[in-house]
Amino acid sequence: MNKENDITALMQDIGKKAKHASKMLALTPTKIKNAALIAAAKAVRTASNEIITANKKDMDIAKGRGLTGAMLDRLFLDAERIEAIAKSIEDIVKLNDPIGDILSVKERPSGLKISQVRVPLGVIGIIFESRPNVTADAGMLCLKSGNASILRCGSESAHQVGQFMPV
Repeated sequence: MNKENDITALMQDIGKKAKHASKMLALTPTKIKNAALIAAAKAVRTASNEIITANKKDMDIAKGRGLTGAMLDRLFLDAERIEAIAKSIEDIVKLNDPIGDILSVKERPSGLKISQVRVPLGVIGIIFESRPNVTADAGMLCLKSGNASILRCGSESAHQVGQFMPV
């Protein structure tokens, strides 16, 4: 099997797993989603040292590639920035769960009532530059809204992303 086939098989597997997860997430109660978010914030704090170590590896590689100062700043993590990531996850807990919100109800002449209700999309694919906070923000917002997510960051943050979102 060549490398292209390996990547195709990997992506198909990731897609199937995400589709399966999306079906479960669509039915997950807010209380459970919020508990998962709180656990994620705690996990980020607990793994702070490992994340910083992984970030140092990514920073060294990025400097070697000649990334601009602005790109390096976006990639850089320290204890303060990791705490901000954890707090942003906790802020998502405070958001209203949009799933099930009734946006409008119309009654047809036949008496049939038609409601417009918010539902999850299913699987959301997100490709973004190497900003470690986006990994947490995007993934956790998808979770809160009952969606599975497939996240693809830039290669510059390859080491640290595994600390946030193990595959």
